[in-house]
Amino acid sequence: MSIAEKKISGKTVYEGKILRLEVDDVELCDGSKSKRECVRHNGGAAVLCIIDGNILLVKQFRYLYGKEIYEIPAGKLEKGENPQTAAARELEEETGYRAESISKFLKIYPTPGYTDEIIHVYFTDKCVVSAKNLDDGEFVESFLFPLDKVLSMIESGEICDSKTVAAVYKYALTVKR
Repeated sequence: MSIAEKKISGKTVYEGKILRLEVDDVELCDGSKSKRECVRHNGGAAVLCIIDGNILLVKQFRYLYGKEIYEIPAGKLEKGENPQTAAARELEEETGYRAESISKFLKIYPTPGYTDEIIHVYFTDKCVVSAKNLDDGEFVESFLFPLDKVLSMIESGEICDSKTVAAVYKYALTVKR
């Protein structure tokens, strides 16, 4: 038995620079009707970067949480942009490191209950020093931490960012194998 939902109709109630909010009427698998509030987003790209055995994190103020948080370098995708290209760009812009090679590592659906956002996480352990090139209004600091320290920061709740937690735990599993 399929539990798929079928879109009956929908309308856009807000369209901004980084997201669009739609409200859809859907038919559920049992024939009943419901509404879905959908945040449409182009997605993001991120990089788990390892330098001399340490994890490269950035710290920046995140307005919606009202505090500075640690996370792996990341950014929004432009419509139709290649995620790998975006990940490499964000790494260099935010940290001043340029990846000599970069590979797919993980794909994350951060909040599948209301958004179609996908975060594409890449991996590199081959970087060279380049130059930071932050966007206007972007203030980011870079830090290198050993894996055990980052795991401790996750366990203590100091790091809560989902893409960072997922990437670090996957990396920890691969290192310990």
